[in-house]
Amino acid sequence: MSNTKTKKRQVIDFLASGKGLTAAEAKSRFGVNNFRACMSDIKEQVEGYDNWSIETETTNDGHTRYLMYRVALVCPTTEVH
Repeated sequence: MSNTKTKKRQVIDFLASGKGLTAAEAKSRFGVNNFRACMSDIKEQVEGYDNWSIETETTNDGHTRYLMYRVALVCPTTEVH
């Protein structure tokens, strides 16, 4: 079995480390050609368990940067003082 990570796995690991990616950065770093489709797959996968959220922001030059945040789950019956 190969230890080579897929491009999608590399992107997930990169985003999980707290860094964001644009399409150009994903192409140069990981060879991802269709970044929007890749992010759509990743979003469906990681948000399916409600513990990660994919967010976007617009860079100063108008490109979209994708970021991934861990979602903190809170018990609704616990009172906070």
